Amino acid sequence: MKNTYYQICINLVGVNPKIWRRLKISSNLLLEDFHKIIQTSMGWRNSHLHQFIKENTFYQKRYPEDPLWEEMDNVDYQGITISDLLKEKGDVVFYQYDFGDNWEHQIELEEVQITNKKTPFANCLDGMNNCPPEDCGGVEGFINMLKIFSNPDHEEYDEYTEWIGGKYDPEYFDLKKINRDLKLPNFGCFEIE
Repeated sequence: MKNTYYQICINLVGVNPKIWRRLKISSNLLLEDFHKIIQTSMGWRNSHLHQFIKENTFYQKRYPEDPLWEEMDNVDYQGITISDLLKEKGDVVFYQYDFGDNWEHQIELEEVQITNKKTPFANCLDGMNNCPPEDCGGVEGFINMLKIFSNPDHEEYDEYTEWIGGKYDPEYFDLKKINRDLKLPNFGCFEIE
């Protein structure tokens, strides 16, 4: 039986130095599961809402208690796979996480692979740099935080160090840990409480 896999690259938009991950995923992966894989591979904690954006269409998880759903032009992504949005090499979809901080990820399909081998639904192949901390204020807040951490004499250094729970290493990236976590239930993604 032949299986189709995608090699994709996820880039966090607007940050420098770049924060990115390269993954191999099953092409029939549901968007709901792909969200979990993005969360784990990037280092997010799944504590905010998210959506996928393709050609001005917004794909989201529909929550039954959402009173505004009918007023919006969103598509419930239940049952939609990544191959419904990405079909050919070079195709791009965006993933937005935390509508307040507005973390935007560009996801590009780099390669389509047909194989007879059974491989994991998700495997991180490569990447670079640490994910920003949750609730740090988006791109501008993150840039400010990096500036503060680069100067131990900065008046807010101790406050930020306490808030983070220690030092923040912007170059941290642990490929083995990501792949271990992706093998856990829910692809190692924290569940929203």
